[in-house]
Amino acid sequence: MSSFPAHELKQDIAQPSPWNLAAIAGRFIEISASASPASLTLAFGLVREAQNLREPVGWVTSMESFFYPPDAAHGGVDLAALVVIRVLHAASIPAAGEKLLRSGGFGLVVLDLGIADIPMPLQSRLTGLAQRHHAALVCLTEKESRTFSLGSLVSLRAHAERQRSSDHRFACRLRVLKDKRRGPTWSHEELCRGPAGLC
Repeated sequence: MSSFPAHELKQDIAQPSPWNLAAIAGRFIEISASASPASLTLAFGLVREAQNLREPVGWVTSMESFFYPPDAAHGGVDLAALVVIRVLHAASIPAAGEKLLRSGGFGLVVLDLGIADIPMPLQSRLTGLAQRHHAALVCLTEKESRTFSLGSLVSLRAHAERQRSSDHRFACRLRVLKDKRRGPTWSHEELCRGPAGLC
């Protein structure tokens, strides 16, 4: 997977988007996407926010899939401060994420699962640890919006999509499909400038 930076936020002044680190802290979040790097862009927005708040961030992925570091850095992510763990197989990603959460030292943990799944007992432990340490747990999955979420413990499921809005810019939209706190009645959009290859 590759990404492009999102550094211009389009906000609704009357009602700010609930898509921010404070709103998802302690929750089990799934961002799905199909053939689009929009989920990475939106996740890196959270990484930037966490780093600005001096919250440590952990990112777990497999050797088969990895974001493009120059794009992340261009988007404002401090790569030197980002803890990245790469495991041999995607099936090992959730267990590595559990170790990060169990440490209690991370404000945000991102699991770049792709098409991998998480067994329900492990989902239960991950959810409990996220709540105990008030950490945001964000899982990135590759699937269509109509496909089932990772499981019933997912607190918020959203589908990420990208559309070209103008020359050199793209709109990354997060469409909420499930939200146990607010209901699936909202969406979030960021206006992004793509790297040279996408412009």
